[in-house]
Amino acid sequence: MAPYPQDPGAPDPAYLSFWRERHLCTLTTPRPDGSPHVVPVGVTYDPEARLARVIASKSSTKVANVLAAGPEGARVAVCQVDGRRWATLEGRAVVRTGPEQVAEAERRYAERYERTPSPNPSRVVIEIELTRAMGRG
Repeated sequence: MAPYPQDPGAPDPAYLSFWRERHLCTLTTPRPDGSPHVVPVGVTYDPEARLARVIASKSSTKVANVLAAGPEGARVAVCQVDGRRWATLEGRAVVRTGPEQVAEAERRYAERYERTPSPNPSRVVIEIELTRAMGRG
C-alpha cells in the first residue's frame, strides 16, 4: 500500500492507478457560514497539471459555494474510498466556464467513468489547483 502523504504532482503508481479506476467521490466545499457541504461527484485527476476537475451545473450549490469564496477560490477536498484504499486531494477551487475547459473536463470524465456525460448547456468546471494529496492506493 502507498504511504499516507503523496506528492500531488508526482504520486506513487498505486495511488495514481487508484485515481484512474472508476469510483464515486465526494467534494467538500465551504458554505458561506463556514460549515462543510459534502456531495457525491465524479472527479478526474491530472497530476501533470496538479489539477482535479469536477463537472457541474452552474446553478448547483457546490458551484455557488466556490463562487462565494471570491476570486481567490475556495479551499476544498475531493475524496474516494474503496475498502482499505482511500485518497484525498486538497486545494483551491475556482469555477471555469470556457468552452475549451468544459470540453476537456468532459473528455477526462468520459475516459475515467467510461460514459459521456449527458449534454448540459449550463455545465461548468470546478477546477482544483492541488496543494496536498494523501491516502493509500
